[in-house]
Amino acid sequence: MSKILPFQIANPTPRIYPRTVTWILSKPVLIPSVSKCYTPIYLAGLRPHLHTPSFSFSSRALDDSSSSMETQNENIGELSEMEKYEKTSGQGRSSTGDPTAVIPLRTNSGLSHLISPIIFSFSDNKEARLPREVKDALQSMASEWDDVVDSKALQVIPLKGAMTNEVFQIKWPTRGDNVSQKVLVRIYGEGVDVFFDREDEIRTFEFMSKHGQGPRLLRRFRNGRIEEFIRARTLSASDLRDPAISALIATRLREFHELDMPGPKKVWLWDRLRKWLKAAKRLSPLEEAKAFCLESLEEEISILEKKLSARHQRIGFCHNDLQYGNIMFDEGTKSVTIIDYEYASYNPVAFDIANHLCEMAADYHTETPHVMDYSKYPGLEERLRFLRVYLNSSGKKPRDSEVQQLLQDVEKYTLASHLTWGVWGIISEHVNEIDFDYKEYAKQRLQQYWKRKPELLGYS
Repeated sequence: MSKILPFQIANPTPRIYPRTVTWILSKPVLIPSVSKCYTPIYLAGLRPHLHTPSFSFSSRALDDSSSSMETQNENIGELSEMEKYEKTSGQGRSSTGDPTAVIPLRTNSGLSHLISPIIFSFSDNKEARLPREVKDALQSMASEWDDVVDSKALQVIPLKGAMTNEVFQIKWPTRGDNVSQKVLVRIYGEGVDVFFDREDEIRTFEFMSKHGQGPRLLRRFRNGRIEEFIRARTLSASDLRDPAISALIATRLREFHELDMPGPKKVWLWDRLRKWLKAAKRLSPLEEAKAFCLESLEEEISILEKKLSARHQRIGFCHNDLQYGNIMFDEGTKSVTIIDYEYASYNPVAFDIANHLCEMAADYHTETPHVMDYSKYPGLEERLRFLRVYLNSSGKKPRDSEVQQLLQDVEKYTLASHLTWGVWGIISEHVNEIDFDYKEYAKQRLQQYWKRKPELLGYS
């Protein structure tokens, strides 16, 4: 199904008529009548340069089979046969280095309705999505760097896979050959403060940075921050199954757990779960609460806390969200860095390991990122290999009984992981606007909880 993207002609000329045209990415665009005024909005991925006529675009693509187009303006009417454009000479680069092309727009009526050429930039620049204060902070910061050619020529690249925040890579052209200056911008999701305390997260972030465990904090703004860009790649879902990379993760996770973070060293898991459950009940309509059996989950939390809180378990500083998108890999040094500490707190280390293993069933970069494939949950040998590397990294070879005990604890804590992220998904469905099917994700995690509970705890 094609998409229709309405836009406004800001500097209309008498030669422009209501016509449909096709732009270079093969999507239909509607040119409205010059006698009408439309609300200017922005289109991600296509930025006009200063040229007459100038345009404002919309990122809100409307399906051409829906009636929402007509409700915006009844004078737009239906699309006629797709009309064609011709790309003329004039290809080159904009001031920001993006490829450009000069395009005259033709209509079915012939050359008499040729619209003035327009210079388009075919980049994936999402600068319009950044708040003004963020752009100001970025430009101010870049102006202090000697190698940046133009502090205002920033390129904004959205990074996929984040489910709580919006994350962008920002880069500027520099005087060096094929080199750019980069930072990371993290814009906090609306309404997600129910999950964690931002000030605690920042303190954790700064502590980790000082101890060489992650990126440096460069600037803060009202609803986000600017971080050092780590010149390493984010792991993919398949990377977690690579034995060599998995061993690096196990070793780094053990180091993470042994960090001596300031503050009380108490288990946060159960109090956090109860707090989240309370929020889920408050936000969910009655039918949804019944469908997810929210009233029974309070008892489930108590059962897990009682069954899993054994004396032998080790408490450490845990990441609590060790999915592949929160792990960076440096190909040169063959090292991994754990990032994003929003959910980090003291907890049983078995919970953190269990949560990481559960994440092997996820791939957040597919057409259905919310779908968990539990056939990909690691088998016994893969789990044992990870646990042995984890325990060996202390420099002391673990006893077989120690490995087996941790294996049992980790398997039981997968239930706590399913319950945690199931409740998280229910809340997120109501507070988060990121394009992700949180409700279906919550359904899958809770279904897995109920499915695995009899086997792991010995009763239904």
